[in-house]
Amino acid sequence: MERREILKSAITLAVGAMAASNASAADRTKAKGTQSMPTISTRDGTELFCHSWGEGRPVVFASAWMLNSQAWQYQMAPLSEAGFRCVAFDRRGHGRSSDPGTGFDLDTLSNDLAAVINTLDLSDVTLVGHSMGCAEIARYLTNHRAARVSRIVLIAPTTPFLLKTADNPDGQDAATFEAVRAAIKKDFAGAVAGSIKPFFNATTSQAMMDWITAMTQQNSLKAILECQRAFSAADFRAELPRIGVPALVVQGDADMSAPFPITGKKTAALIPDCRLKVYEGAPHGLIYTHMERLNADLLEFVKG
Repeated sequence: MERREILKSAITLAVGAMAASNASAADRTKAKGTQSMPTISTRDGTELFCHSWGEGRPVVFASAWMLNSQAWQYQMAPLSEAGFRCVAFDRRGHGRSSDPGTGFDLDTLSNDLAAVINTLDLSDVTLVGHSMGCAEIARYLTNHRAARVSRIVLIAPTTPFLLKTADNPDGQDAATFEAVRAAIKKDFAGAVAGSIKPFFNATTSQAMMDWITAMTQQNSLKAILECQRAFSAADFRAELPRIGVPALVVQGDADMSAPFPITGKKTAALIPDCRLKVYEGAPHGLIYTHMERLNADLLEFVKG
């Protein structure tokens, strides 16, 4: 047998052995019910992809609309290195989670967050949300016992209420949100590509923008439309004052997706024990554009 064929055979055997080993390890993990299971089952049987980095006090991340657990890796890496267990999951219909085609209301989504926390038996948790993820955290604290949560961080939140109504005159017209859904229905990829730049700033690389754009396409169209419908109409003005844990709100004053005066500023004012940090010139995607400053603020708050 020629050397090339011998090498090919050796590689094939090695890969096969690794696959068998990994499969057996996965079976053992599933049988033991350990925390390293890649998916978590919800009440309605939806499978949520979940991963965990590091050991120590847990920090659980809830992603922005259209994004998934991959979006948090620039925060998870430094926090896990600092001695925290960082947990992130893909929302139903997003990324590697299953898509049941239903359950995209905030009550169900908060139940999904509860499933992650309860299944992994986490306590003394810091919840960190970005954009829509902040709404899921707020609803979780409303609908579920907060005994497992010690503090929360809301980054560029969509709370307390985005929609323009008679008692919320500085909100955004319902027609604005309807126009976004119409554009997504017509050309999802094109709608994202055409509006991605304001999410970042002038120093953001094209590669970073391409990476986020590609991530948005890993979700079902149904999930994207229904999630937008849910968070754009959700009113948290009565819920935020009932949050009983310390909170940190971080937002940029150049946020075009969730303008600071009607979101972060009002959210911080409604939560009883809340610190507010405003980043000058920061856009909605400040978890990337201002990651070093944000990570330092996160670490300081989580340690507290």
